[in-house]
Amino acid sequence: MKAIIAVLIDWPERVAAHFAWLGPLVARITVGWVFLWAGWGKLGALPLVIENFRGWGVPAPEILAPFVSGLEFVGGIALILGLFTRIFSAPLIVVMIVAIKSAFWDQVDSLEYLLGLVEFAYLAIFLWLSLAGPGVVSIDYLLQRSVKSDRS
Repeated sequence: MKAIIAVLIDWPERVAAHFAWLGPLVARITVGWVFLWAGWGKLGALPLVIENFRGWGVPAPEILAPFVSGLEFVGGIALILGLFTRIFSAPLIVVMIVAIKSAFWDQVDSLEYLLGLVEFAYLAIFLWLSLAGPGVVSIDYLLQRSVKSDRS
């Protein structure tokens, strides 16, 4: 049993430790890119987005549509850079919950359907980033490191 654990758990863990920086970087760039362009598209079509929000029953669509569009655009840029990652991930989780609830909830008939929504996948990535942070290849990490070196 020790040999199995050593080969199938311990060894992959040691190899993965060398690439721990890669997961957060790829996740941030992927969702950041998607949300940068989604936000940009919404900002360019605000009247349509407001009407969509109204049709989905989102309250105060005249306020929330521009807010969400801007959040997605600016948040996407910030995530790509790894800047204030946890701060931007948290409200984007809420945006995904509202998107699922307002646009898809009437179609959710099973856990399989819910987990198959791309919005749920984004929610999971934002949750992971908000808890795990941006990783070492990020402006957040550089800022933290510079503040820590100033303290010592």
